Amino acid sequence: MTPRFGYRSLRHGRVSLPGQIYLLTTVAAYRRPLFRNVEAARALSRCMREDSCWGDATLLCWVLMPDHWHGLVKLGARDNLSTVMNRFKSITAKRLHCTQVGLVWDRGYHDRAVRADEDMRAVARYIVANPLRAGLVSHVLDYPYWDCVWL
Repeated sequence: MTPRFGYRSLRHGRVSLPGQIYLLTTVAAYRRPLFRNVEAARALSRCMREDSCWGDATLLCWVLMPDHWHGLVKLGARDNLSTVMNRFKSITAKRLHCTQVGLVWDRGYHDRAVRADEDMRAVARYIVANPLRAGLVSHVLDYPYWDCVWL
């Protein structure tokens, strides 16, 4: 039987392919806007640059929104998607506990494999334009919590 609701449905059909690039999304616990807190947003942003957060995966692009995170990640040969996301959530949650935010991440995450024929830079522009589409800023460069290897 195919699961239809909840976290189980997010895992149904999930495949981790070495070298594959994935568009990932995870939300803050209870969808709280934890990252409106500048200290918490800066702490998480610093983690994005640490290799220990990603293992053998490569973070290509990311944006931290007030209540969620989007990233473009290329898997390495060793770690599967679940391992990469569990490591990311664990390390960032530990760092953020010093900022007194409480529970950081909701269970699960959404993933979408990026097709080989898709323009990676267009996907990256879509990710970093999230704050603009959400009305948080009037220009992408005005938003401090993002990075991209192509920009």
